[in-house]
Amino acid sequence: MRNILAVFVAVAALVAGPVMAADLPQYAPPPAPPVDNGLGGAFYLRASVGVNALWTQNHVFGNTTGSDSATAAGYGYSYGVGVGYEVGNGLRADVTLDEISNDGLTDGIDTLHLRSTLALANAYYDFPLSGFGAGGFGAYVGAGLGGAYYQVSTTGSAPQADGSGYTAAGAAMAGVTYDMGNAVADLGYRLVYLPQLSNNQTYPGTSYYLNQNFINEVRASIRYRFN
Repeated sequence: MRNILAVFVAVAALVAGPVMAADLPQYAPPPAPPVDNGLGGAFYLRASVGVNALWTQNHVFGNTTGSDSATAAGYGYSYGVGVGYEVGNGLRADVTLDEISNDGLTDGIDTLHLRSTLALANAYYDFPLSGFGAGGFGAYVGAGLGGAYYQVSTTGSAPQADGSGYTAAGAAMAGVTYDMGNAVADLGYRLVYLPQLSNNQTYPGTSYYLNQNFINEVRASIRYRFN
C-alpha cells in the first residue's frame, strides 16, 4: 500500500511541476545597454600654434605715386584659441582668435613687419577614416570668414610711416586629425586672405597699400571635448 501511495505522489509531482512553473511570472533578460557611437553633439575648446609665410600681389606707395611687386616672402608664427561645437555627423563649427606675427616681406628696398589679431567664424566637415565615433585617424576641410586688426611698420633704405587698420578676412583649411576620445590632435594647413593692408597715413606721399595678401600657415592644434 505504501508503495502504491509513493507512486501516486511521484506521478502527481511530475504532473503538477510544469503546471505550477507555467503559472509563475516569466522574466525576460534585461536588454543590453545601447552602444555609444560618439554621434552626440559636443562643445570643445581648441588651441593652436603654427608657422606662416606672407605674400602680397602688389603694393602701392604714396596713394598713386607708383606700384611694385614683392621680391621675397615674409615668415613668422601664429598662436590662437577657439571654442566650437561638433554636431556628431561630421559637421562642426567654431570661432577662433589668433595672433599673427610676420617679418621679411620685401620689395628689395623696404621690409614689412606685420602684427595682426585675426578673428574668424569657421565651419568644417570631418571625414573619419575609421567610421563615425570609432576614433583614430580622420581628415577635414573647412572655410572661415571674419576680420583682422593689424599693425604695420617698415625698415630699409626708405622706410614708410607706421600705421594700423582693420580689414576683412577669409580662410580655407584642410588637415588630418587623430581622435583620442575627449581630445583630438590636428595638423592642418590654413590659407588666410586679407584684401588690403595699409599704414593709413593721410599726408600725401607717406601712405602705402598692400593688395591681395595671402598668409600660408601650417598649424598644430588640440581640441578638447566636453561631452
